[in-house]
This record gives sequence, C-alpha cells and structure tokens, in this order.
Amino acid sequence: MIRMGITVEPKPAAAPAQSEKTVYSILLAISFSHLLNDMIQSLLPAIYPILKTNFHLDFAKIGLITLTTQLTASLLQPLIGLFTDRKPKPYSLPFGMGFTLVGLALLSTASNYAFILTAAGLIGMGSAVFHPESSRVARMASGGQHGLAQSVFQVGGNLGSSLGPLLAAFIVLPRGQHSIVWFTSAALLAIVLLSNVGAWYKRRGPISRAKKAIKHPELTTRRVAVSIGVLIALMFSKFFYLSSLSSYYTFFLISKFHVSVENAEIHLFIFLGAVAAGTIAGGPIGDRLGRKYVIWCSILGVLPFTLVLPYANLLWTGVLSVIIGLILASAFSAIVVYAQELVPGRVGAISGLFFGLAFGLGGVGAAALGQLADRSGIYFVYQICAFLPAIGLLTGFLPNLDRRRTA
Repeated sequence: MIRMGITVEPKPAAAPAQSEKTVYSILLAISFSHLLNDMIQSLLPAIYPILKTNFHLDFAKIGLITLTTQLTASLLQPLIGLFTDRKPKPYSLPFGMGFTLVGLALLSTASNYAFILTAAGLIGMGSAVFHPESSRVARMASGGQHGLAQSVFQVGGNLGSSLGPLLAAFIVLPRGQHSIVWFTSAALLAIVLLSNVGAWYKRRGPISRAKKAIKHPELTTRRVAVSIGVLIALMFSKFFYLSSLSSYYTFFLISKFHVSVENAEIHLFIFLGAVAAGTIAGGPIGDRLGRKYVIWCSILGVLPFTLVLPYANLLWTGVLSVIIGLILASAFSAIVVYAQELVPGRVGAISGLFFGLAFGLGGVGAAALGQLADRSGIYFVYQICAFLPAIGLLTGFLPNLDRRRTA
C-alpha cells in the first residue's frame, strides 16, 4: 500500500499459535495413577495360586475370574469413552477408582467363589472408567507429542502390573488373602491424585473439535473400517499371547522346571518389568519414525523368540521372556495413537475401544487357554500360542498415515 509517497508493506498475517507445551506434571500424575490402578488389578492373577488352593479351583474357573474382570472392563470402556466424548466428566476418574477400592475390600474378605467373581467385576468397572478418560487426559497434556504421552501413561500401568506379582509374593502369599485389604491405601492415594487431575481437566476444558487430529479425506469409510479390523486382529495376537504369559507363566514354570511359587512370581515380575520398559519406547519411536513401522517390528518381530520359548531351559526361558516383553509391548502405544488419528475427534471412544479390547481379549484368552490347559496341558498352550505373532503380517494392509500427514 502507498500512503503520502511512502510505501507501506501490508501487515503480515498473524503467525499460527505455537503448539501447547507438554504438561509433564499431569502426565506423571496420570501415569502414577495408572501404576496404582494396574498394580491393584495385577494382584488378582498374582494370587491365583492362593485362590486355587483355598477354594479348590481348576484352570477353567481361574480363567473365568480373569474373564469377569476383563469383560466387565472391555464392554463398558467404549461406551464410557463415547459418552465422555459428548459430555466430558472431569471428576469421573476418582469416582471410577471408588469401584476398585470396594472390589479390593471385597476380595480380601471373599469367602466363596461368587464373592471373588463380584470383586473381580468391581475392579473391572473401575478400570472401565479409568482408562478411556486417562488416555484423553494424556492426549490433552501431550503438547502434540501424542506417542510420547501415551507411552508415559501406559508405562505406569505396565510398571504397576509388574509390581503386583512381586507384592503378592512378599506380602499376600506369606500373610494370606486378608492382607489384600492393605492395598486399599493405594486406591485411596489414586483417588486423591485423580481428584487433582480432574480439577486441572475442568480448568483447561475439553479438547475442542477444532483442535482434533488431522483428517484423511482420501481414506474411504470402508478403508478406515478395514484398518480398524486389522488393528483389532493385531490386538488379538498381542493380548492372547500376553495372556498366556501373565495368567499362566507361573504355572508353566512350576510345572516344567519345578520352581517354587515365590521363584515363579519373581520370573513373572521380571517379564512384566520388560513389558513396562518396552512400552515407554514405542510411543516416542512412533512419533519420530512412524507408527506403522513400530507395529510391524513389534508384532511380527517377536515371532522367532516365541517359537523358541517352549523348548528353552529355565535360564533361556527367563531371557526370552524379557526379549518378548520388550518387543511386543512397544506396539500398544503405537496402535492406540494410530487409531486415534485414523478416526479423529473420537479420542474417548477409540481409547475405550482399544483399552477395552486389551482387557476383553486378555480375558477371553485367559478363559480359552485355561480350558486348553486343562485338556492338553500348560506346555501345549505355549506351543500353540507361539504362532500368534505371525498375524503381524496383516500390518501390510494399514495405510501409512505418517506419510499422508507429511504430504
């Protein structure tokens, strides 16, 4: 523009606002709450040897306990996620932890199998509320580093899952079922933390639809549906195999190598610790290199090790379980964030669906594998499950969202 002989350059358009910073305090709070939640959950399978002896349970009934916990969580999580996508509930997190608290108290005093199943269902309900809303909070606090945020959030859960068997070995096993009531203090601590997270969530407000993930208009509805189906198949592969280890690894070690219950619990702790370490790597690597490549390497890459595991000695069984845990665990963060980007604007529903699938597939796997173990032996279960990671070949059918985003 020219004004009184002076050339005036047009005012440049305002630069786009910088992306929000990652709120690490909230990520750490939600991750630690995840640790407490999943530590409580993992107590249940960790005390299966006690329950099996006290209530004269067979493997099928043990599998049904896991199925009750996992199906309660898996059926409710997508519905809760869909509901909170439309009507955010910042204080639903401490409310959900209250179900877990009641379930723990009931489990410590359960006098028959029906009470055990009820306690398992209440613990599952607590997780059904916790996971989709916590995943949403992690994305809100990510500052754009969605894979990193999911990994930080999930590694808390994996660390908690690994602590459960260790605490069971040194606290519950020596003192008996009633000592489970001590862990209600962990649920109370989680309620306090999640109340503070809920206050931050309320002040910040929900993610607006304008800020939702990048759309992919070139992907048809059918292509998106096929991709979701592929992701579900990959989840089946991952969580059926993990269920064989988390639910029956102690029995496998006791049966094959005649180790003590305490020794078997320590081996399970080491495996679950490797799962936690693998989880933290998957998200940041996916942010940098692409989530599809992480899914490829995680699911299919573990196949050689699962094929060898049933035939290894005790030392190499421990080593192979660590390698399997490290590699296989890196997939989940990548799968969840990939699905969130595939269906933008539905963070709660997608998180609920995939966390629900994680629980549901693990529960169905535990029940089915328990039946198989009763009929054919625990050793046969590991021979069959060794081939599950071959399903990772289906990853080739997934579109490369990272390439589309860059374009």
